Amino acid sequence: MNNSSTTGGLDHGLRALVRDLAPGQKLPSNRELVDRYRVGPGTVVKVIAQLAAEGVVETRPGSGTFVALPSRGAPVLPDFGWQTVALADRSVDPGRPLGTSWPAGTIRLDGGYLHESLQPVRALGNALARAARRPGAWDRAPVNGLQSLRAVFATWCGPTVTPDDVLVTGGGQSALSVAFRAIAAPGSPVLVESPTYPGALAAARAAGLSPVPVPIDADGLRPELLAEAFARSGARLLYCQPTYQNPTGAVLSIERRRQVVEVARAAGAFVLEDDFATFLGHGGPAAPPKPLLADDRDGTVVLITSLTKPAAPSLRVGALVARGPVLERLRSVRQVDDFFVPRPLQEAALELVAAPSWERHLKTLGAALHERRHGLMTALEEHRPDWAVDHVPTGGLHLWVRVGSDDVALTAAARDLGVGVSQGSRYFATERPGSWLRFNFAAASDPVELAEAARRLAGL
Repeated sequence: MNNSSTTGGLDHGLRALVRDLAPGQKLPSNRELVDRYRVGPGTVVKVIAQLAAEGVVETRPGSGTFVALPSRGAPVLPDFGWQTVALADRSVDPGRPLGTSWPAGTIRLDGGYLHESLQPVRALGNALARAARRPGAWDRAPVNGLQSLRAVFATWCGPTVTPDDVLVTGGGQSALSVAFRAIAAPGSPVLVESPTYPGALAAARAAGLSPVPVPIDADGLRPELLAEAFARSGARLLYCQPTYQNPTGAVLSIERRRQVVEVARAAGAFVLEDDFATFLGHGGPAAPPKPLLADDRDGTVVLITSLTKPAAPSLRVGALVARGPVLERLRSVRQVDDFFVPRPLQEAALELVAAPSWERHLKTLGAALHERRHGLMTALEEHRPDWAVDHVPTGGLHLWVRVGSDDVALTAAARDLGVGVSQGSRYFATERPGSWLRFNFAAASDPVELAEAARRLAGL
């Protein structure tokens, strides 16, 4: 019997069977159909696929094939229960989804990026145009990144860092994910500041790690508590943001910088330094301190840096900087993820930071961030005198505000009033010691919008 005749016979038989069954009733299993119609399993799959495409039957993975229900009336929702079993207990919590919708007219102060009015849009456009015309711009890039771009990152990190120590990544979040998976084994603890960046907590948990909080104060991580946390947990990795920490804006003091690295070294652990805000100082005489990596003599510190925060959300170009065997581990994991960062994006980043307009942009940005931070603080003092800012940041994008009632309820109520803020509980790996809200004063269009947001919050 040729294949066409067996297919036609099965098709005719199944259509007759469907007419005799009620909508939603289950058809015999594929094995039963093979025996009944004396056809091969491939023929059964082919005919059922055709009937499903015509809407005669519907297949439910893990359950079988059923007579399709009439199209009129409420649609029948697919049964995804089989996926719950297949996925088992591996869950990933990304925090607030980036695509969350907001009512029209909402003033968004909950994000982690610059408002478009603060981005070097013209310089970015010019850089991308020049990059696209470079010879070989659309060819594959080296796995570690363009040599010239790696040299730029190395210069920013200090005189002891060379381009060979740099691995270009697709932004800071990608670097975080790579570092957690490359350095720590699934199931192991990782020390984190408390509070800390929620994206780091999500990346650590997605890598199968267990975040262990270490309290900070106005001067950053407390070394005596850090040493105790290493001893109690057995962790071999610390994640921290020593400069303009998210969410508090704290800067790790010079003395503590040395102590943190020494404590980690004594524990035989790595320090993953997230230097996301090095270009986000608010101006003034106090320049941001050099990264921990600059004084690291034996490869304890692995540094993450990125151009995304001071430039624009879609300039997803960052770097991992490390020395020793850990760099090869990082490179291997990064290569498995995406082979390499797109060359046009790397070329555009290089064009951007090499142009004279880059330094002008950073200077203008610092002044604007200072103005907006001051404006938001003034407006909150007027409209919410019951809230407190315990630490005035000298850099970064965020204001960490202590509130007197539940931050989860306040966040929801603020949304109803047309203001988007971040609830403080998201920034703690375990129980929170109080209630805070985080404001991104760089996300507003101008200081007038910040003042309007504070005025609306008076109605909470």
